[in-house]
Amino acid sequence: MRNITFSANEDLIDQARILAGQQGRTLNDAFREWLAQFTQPSNDLRAFDELMERITYVHAGRHFTRDEMNER
Repeated sequence: MRNITFSANEDLIDQARILAGQQGRTLNDAFREWLAQFTQPSNDLRAFDELMERITYVHAGRHFTRDEMNER
């Protein structure tokens, strides 16, 4: 494991330590969890696909031409 150093407001660090302690973990553990989430690819595309699957009941009533779909 590699060590890194950050600078932050002392009050925020104290509050974060207290919060982490209330959750039964250390501030280092909380930071490692955040770092893992931060580096994960966005789930936006998957969430969009799941939404489109759920709303298949929506129908426009007819098929639109390419020109109609591109009208602004």
